[in-house]
Amino acid sequence: MSWSITMPVLVAQADNELAGESAGLFEILLSGGVTGAIILVVLLSLSFVAAYLVFDQIMTLRRKEVLPEGLSETVRQALLTARLPEADAACRREPSVLSVVLLSGLAEIESGWHAVEKAVEDSLAEQSARMMRRIEYLSVIGNIAPMVGLLGTVTGMIFAFQQVAATRGAAGAGDLAEGIYQALVTTVGGLVVAIPSLAAYAVCRNRVDTLIADVAFQAQHSLHPVKRRPAKSVRPPKPARG
Repeated sequence: MSWSITMPVLVAQADNELAGESAGLFEILLSGGVTGAIILVVLLSLSFVAAYLVFDQIMTLRRKEVLPEGLSETVRQALLTARLPEADAACRREPSVLSVVLLSGLAEIESGWHAVEKAVEDSLAEQSARMMRRIEYLSVIGNIAPMVGLLGTVTGMIFAFQQVAATRGAAGAGDLAEGIYQALVTTVGGLVVAIPSLAAYAVCRNRVDTLIADVAFQAQHSLHPVKRRPAKSVRPPKPARG
């Protein structure tokens, strides 16, 4: 009998404690006033942008999107038998970073191996910069978010000390401490946004470096038959007539 009475009481107490903690957290988040709320909205917006960028890079930096399976070997076999139009068509069928690099090299075959190698290097640098361009925004968010949070903290501290000055020191240490902890909420928010953003930036940057290195290796492997042949034995495809 006592057990059946005690359990509902304990459950009710636990629910009340959870509700109190949730209400307390909500009050802390809104305790910075209008300025603190604006700062938190900015930080929330930055977090949404960072989440979108991370999702976008997860989809973009998939290996099959950058290095289609079998493309490198298809181009190599076509070049071994001097079938340049077939190699060109294979690259155009599968748009990707690798195909763009290979097409740059194939376009310079008439000029010899050194021109092909230079075109591949230039294309690799261009594709690497293009892939890094969106990732850089994660680094920007990771560096800006703590500053935005610090701005809210400094503003809150100014208001707290202004209150002490307005009361000519009548405000006690408790009032000052309350103002300070309210101001620090935005700093915490800035760090919560910045730390995952910088971590994601580091992971994506390393992923791009790895993929570009693989593209360079496969491009070198595919175009190597050109190095062993005279320039005149492999001719670029004729442009299609309209």
